[in-house]
Amino acid sequence: MPNTIIQLKDIRLTLTSRAGPVEILRDVSLDILAGQSTAIVGPSGSGKTSLLMVMAGLEKATRGEIVINGKDISGLSEDQLAAVRGRDIGIVFQSFHLVPTMTALENVALPLELAGIPDAFTTARTLLDDVGLGARVDHFPAQLSGGEQQRVAIARALSRRPPLILADEPTGNLDGKTGQQIVDVLFGLRERIGATLVLVTHDERLAAMTDRVIRMMDGRISSDEGKRSAIRAVST
Repeated sequence: MPNTIIQLKDIRLTLTSRAGPVEILRDVSLDILAGQSTAIVGPSGSGKTSLLMVMAGLEKATRGEIVINGKDISGLSEDQLAAVRGRDIGIVFQSFHLVPTMTALENVALPLELAGIPDAFTTARTLLDDVGLGARVDHFPAQLSGGEQQRVAIARALSRRPPLILADEPTGNLDGKTGQQIVDVLFGLRERIGATLVLVTHDERLAAMTDRVIRMMDGRISSDEGKRSAIRAVST
C-alpha cells in the first residue's frame, strides 16, 4: 500500500475582517499518496491557494490536523515549520521570489548553503543545467526572462530533492508557450526525483496532466476526480 504523504483532517481556516469573521476553508479532509500528482482547481476565492498554504505551513489553520510526511505540523512553531519546509517541501510560487542581487547560480545555491550541504554551487550548477540554464548561471534575475526566472525558482525549490513539491499557479505570469516549457521542466524534474506534486492552477489543460484533480468551491472540496481509487478525499 503506498504511503500517504499529506493528511488533512477537518481543516478550518477563519480569518478576521472589518465585516467580521470570514470562513476560507470549511472542514476539509484530504489524503494524498506519495508520488501522486494532484491539481487543485476552482474559481477565485474558492480556497485553493489557502489550502496549499496550509499544507506548506505558511498559513496556520484555525482548527484541524495537518500531517506532512508522517509529521503532525499543526502545533509547530514558526522555526519548526521552517525546518520542515527546508527538509520536506519545495515551493514554487507564481511570483518567482528570487533574490535580485544574486545570480541564478547563487539563488539556487543559497538554500543548500543554509542547510550546510557541501558542494552547494556544484549541485546548483547541475540543477541549472537540468532546467536548460547552464549558459545563464551568472545572470541576475533582471537579466532573465520570466520563463527563465521561473526555471531558476524551480531549480531552487527542488535543490534539496524534497519529497513534496507545492506549486501555486506556476505558469500564471507566463505566456502559453513559455508556460508549457515550464510545465515540462516541473513535471520532468518531479518525476526524476520521485516527488509528490500538488499544484494550484486555473489551467484545465495543466490540471488534466495530473493523476488527480480536486475542485474547490466556497472553501470545500466540491469534487475529487482521482484516478487512483486508493486515495481518500472527504469534505464534510
